[in-house]
Amino acid sequence: MEDLARANDFEKDIEDINQIPAVATILEVICNTTGMGYAVVARVTKDRWIACAVNDKINFGLGIGGELQVETTLCHQVMDFHQTVAIDHVSKDPIYSDHHTPKMYGLQSYISIPLILKNGDFFGTLCAIDPKPALVNNEKTINTFKLFAELIAYNLDAIHNLNEAKTKLTEEKQNAETREQFIAILGHDLRNPVNAISNAAQVMLRGSLDERSRRLAKVIQDSTIRTKGLIDNMLDFASGRLGGGIKLNFENNKNLKDTLSQVVTELKMTYPDQEIITIFNLETEVKGDHKRIAQLFSNLLGNAITHGEKETPIIVKAATGSDGFELCVINKGNKIQPETILHLFKPFSRGKVHQGQEGLGLGLYIANEIANAHNGNIRVDSTDEETCFIFQIPS
Repeated sequence: MEDLARANDFEKDIEDINQIPAVATILEVICNTTGMGYAVVARVTKDRWIACAVNDKINFGLGIGGELQVETTLCHQVMDFHQTVAIDHVSKDPIYSDHHTPKMYGLQSYISIPLILKNGDFFGTLCAIDPKPALVNNEKTINTFKLFAELIAYNLDAIHNLNEAKTKLTEEKQNAETREQFIAILGHDLRNPVNAISNAAQVMLRGSLDERSRRLAKVIQDSTIRTKGLIDNMLDFASGRLGGGIKLNFENNKNLKDTLSQVVTELKMTYPDQEIITIFNLETEVKGDHKRIAQLFSNLLGNAITHGEKETPIIVKAATGSDGFELCVINKGNKIQPETILHLFKPFSRGKVHQGQEGLGLGLYIANEIANAHNGNIRVDSTDEETCFIFQIPS
């Protein structure tokens, strides 16, 4: 079906031929060197003969898009056998002197060379005709025409490959957008039931519950917090991949120290057994989106809690200085291997995870996107003793 559609897309064939700058020059050179008055690049199939590019010095009358009946031409031999047809003087030619085509069009000289694409498909012919005799049936002229035909075919292949690449790229982009729009819609639709579950868990925890029911309500509440984080990451991922990128809002309601402290407080509530030590030295205000920085910090701190040693404290340092703002999250634990660090900030890259540590693998990717949006960066220093994630915003 694809080959059939390609064979019948004659308007596209005409457009492609005329995208090749050399074609007009080739046809002009053919007329000037052979003395023939009409040169044409024709698209030829078993059913149709259509002129794609023309140089008409004899008022033959067939312009671009003009069509001849295939059976009235000499192109069957060129098409079927990929052979050159070259006639100096029809009236004196033993094969074509009585042929109906020269008689019908009043031709005395004729040359036609097949245009063969790289995959072996026959596209059409490079032709020249004239009502007067011309010396074309010789090695020099035929080789020149063959060289021109190869040049045209080469350029056609390049155009076809470029068009196919553009089509595939468009399809891939559309598929990606559809997938990411689905993620975004799914994320929005998940918020309502998750919020309802979270609210119900909070109401239960405020009431009188036995120890077992309180533990179950706390598990539900912790799970909704984690689920909200996953939803936020999905939405940010979809937004970034759809071209919108991470949006920043520099209108902050409170200072950055309070914002960072709130993140620590929330995670301590979720992980009451994890010790978190904070060292904040924020002498000057940081220009940035505090909510987004908090999201980045929450991802880094949550990552440290998940992958660090449970019995050792996590140390958080935040400071401003002449070089800008720096945030460090330090935890004890296994060293992150260099080959893992190379992929750590890519989407869906989680490295090796243990049971209970599974996730979408978007947290560090989103954190890195937030850093980039602030013209900052995140780097990782990992040794056998400790791992440190460092977020910096230059001054």
